Amino acid sequence: MKPICSVVIPSYNRRELLSHTLGSLTKQTLPRDRFEVLVVDDGSSDDTAGMVKTFEDRLNIRYFYREDEGYTATRARNVGIVNADADITVLMDSGVLAHSGLLNAHLESHRTAPADPPLAVCGYAFGYDFGDDDARRIREAVDLDDIDGTIRDFAENNRWPDVREVFYAKYGDDIAGVAAPWMNFWTLNVSARTDQLRRIGMFDEEFTSWGGEDIDIGYRLYIDGAKIILNREAVAIHYPHDKSMSANNDAADANYKRMVAKYGTPIIRLLLHVPNVNFYNINDVIAKHDLPSCLDYLAQRKRVAG
Repeated sequence: MKPICSVVIPSYNRRELLSHTLGSLTKQTLPRDRFEVLVVDDGSSDDTAGMVKTFEDRLNIRYFYREDEGYTATRARNVGIVNADADITVLMDSGVLAHSGLLNAHLESHRTAPADPPLAVCGYAFGYDFGDDDARRIREAVDLDDIDGTIRDFAENNRWPDVREVFYAKYGDDIAGVAAPWMNFWTLNVSARTDQLRRIGMFDEEFTSWGGEDIDIGYRLYIDGAKIILNREAVAIHYPHDKSMSANNDAADANYKRMVAKYGTPIIRLLLHVPNVNFYNINDVIAKHDLPSCLDYLAQRKRVAG
């Protein structure tokens, strides 16, 4: 039977984090034979393959290995998208602990929406932040045997909400109505139609450092007509791992410059002013300067050129 959902997870030397993610996927309310999991190993040396093999009796899982070529998460994700058998692809990261209803929630969004426009769905991630100041406390608070219970506790007690909650509090959950909804399309927990991901060229494989590759593909989905929405029921916990904020910011800056060079719309050019302009305030800046939407700007440029 053809799966109705393909879950694509890239991983590099995060064997333990990936095992937690796969463990959460074994507890989905969506029956096992209705979804597949594609793990793309980006050159790990920690026997990720052996760990994945232990899930073969619990998940419809496929494993792909790529030689280590440095940071090539974009290429790894593309391997998954190319090989996905389902009409809907869910993109996740190692260390994302899925609520048992996460996949059904993503599918429900796509199932209940009109076929046109296609949807690109942003899930919710407790514990996700740009730094790792609370990493130890979050790890101690998570019950790996009861992800649903931990999520319920976090929600009821407002513990470690998704960092994007500040944005949602300002603009509301209907993010499709803001000028730059693609700024919220972070691939730790999102979904889109597989055929649309392929049609727009998938991830830009020239992004060879952390940051920006997810909002880049979110932007291209948006320009291609996707309606970007939030579904809070597609909820997970981002299980923290060590990271360097300063190194990540330096890497992301180069990728933002690449986006400006590729697209050059007035709104995209605001990325040159990160971190002063960011996903928290970019829509305020757009309104303040009365910038044309990217769709309007591109349509106007096409009319002038034609």
